[in-house]
Amino acid sequence: MKLSTMLRGSAMRAPQAQALVSGETTWTYTELVAESEKAAGLLADRGVRSGDTVAAMTFNEPAFVFTAFGAWMLGATFVPVNHKLQVPEVAYTVGHSGATVGVVSGELAETARAGAPDVDWLTTGAGGTFEELHAEAEPWTETHDDDRAPAEVLYTSGTTSAPKGCVHTHDSLVRLATQLSLNLGYESDERILIAMPIWHSAPLNVCMLPVLLMGGTVVLQREYHPIETLELIGAERITTFFGPTVAYLAPLRAAAASGKDFADFDFSSVRRWTFGGAPIDAAGTGKILEAYQPGAHYQLFGMSETGPSGSVLRPHEQLEKPGSIGRSGMIGVQMRVVTADGTDAGPGESGEIWFLSDTVMKGYLGSPDATEAAFEGRWYKTGDIARVDEDGYYYVVDRLKDVIIVGGENVFSLEVEEAIALHPGVADVAVVGKPDPEWGQQVVAFVTPAEGEAGAGLTTEGLREFLESKLARYKLPREVVIEEALPRNPSGKLLKHELRTMAVG
Repeated sequence: MKLSTMLRGSAMRAPQAQALVSGETTWTYTELVAESEKAAGLLADRGVRSGDTVAAMTFNEPAFVFTAFGAWMLGATFVPVNHKLQVPEVAYTVGHSGATVGVVSGELAETARAGAPDVDWLTTGAGGTFEELHAEAEPWTETHDDDRAPAEVLYTSGTTSAPKGCVHTHDSLVRLATQLSLNLGYESDERILIAMPIWHSAPLNVCMLPVLLMGGTVVLQREYHPIETLELIGAERITTFFGPTVAYLAPLRAAAASGKDFADFDFSSVRRWTFGGAPIDAAGTGKILEAYQPGAHYQLFGMSETGPSGSVLRPHEQLEKPGSIGRSGMIGVQMRVVTADGTDAGPGESGEIWFLSDTVMKGYLGSPDATEAAFEGRWYKTGDIARVDEDGYYYVVDRLKDVIIVGGENVFSLEVEEAIALHPGVADVAVVGKPDPEWGQQVVAFVTPAEGEAGAGLTTEGLREFLESKLARYKLPREVVIEEALPRNPSGKLLKHELRTMAVG
């Protein structure tokens, strides 16, 4: 099934149901189909044909949704672009995707045009060209029936190398929407709030597509704000919210800082809170479960390459296994944790997480070698290392590329980082390996000191002394490098390949 067929199916089942909300404006399913057909007509007027590529670099705006479905109606590939990218990053991502036409929020137009000057950019907002031309466009009514054709290219974060474009077909994305609806129990009266950037794989494919498949309502918040997001949950009677763990913890701090009583926020309509994107410990889990009530809590694990489908820690498991990503793939996904010798890891062992699902990408755009390296048969090798506990639950402990081997012993950088983060003088930390002629590698810690006395005078010797009761000696950093700020990409993820270069430089 094509994504545009999926949308039209929902419109046939519930033509007057509310499909999309942005501010004070709403669209029914009939209206959303009509707006998407006009977007398709507009894109066709700009020369887009089946097999071409269309980019969108916007905040959470209706134009993003219209453009996505308009491109899919034409048989074009849709590329969501991180709106936080700077000119060189736009140049790489948009250039690599091959996009010829793009839609961009007015505030971002200068960056988009500087990075990709050959792209025909249509701007949204006051005085923008998208709304004007969209209003005048003739609806595109022709059909494109190839559900195996590329529909979407999701770019990875590029934390270990240049970002790669994950190619997903119409068929794989409709299967993903069906799979997530089943695993999370979405219903036709769902109201989901998209406050996280819609260009990201989870808001787009875990939130928007499944809810539109089911005939529910997608509520757009242009940009996340800790307090305003919580207020919107009550005002719009939201039933489902997704965010990384920081999107749950930041409002707790913001409310306390502003003197607001967290209990005054209205969460009475919420059925489920879903979170993922970063590890969370027992203390963080406890804070979220206590503050965000009522509603069931789901910890999701996946990546752009898988749609993102993967695994889920279900509500009844949250307190018993905080920080775990579950003990199996979600319904529709097979999951393995594979040791270096190719066998499945048992209790107490660690291995690489592999996934097998019909939602996994077709491959990396223009990168056949990287695609071949990422698969073992049909199994996608994630590069994430998980530990298996005595009950068979999985815990992510590191990226395969981030494991440091000291004298033949594996050191998981995440474990060392978590221990260092306990030091009151540390505000931020990242750990990498540095080549060593005797030991193979040594541990190097890059640290941003905390403000005030706690962070003053932070030294290698002092940090090693602090860690001696927490880590085995071979895991202790041989060097501590003080940095004002650690390099991160626009999504906030550490760029460890840059730190490795700094460590040996």
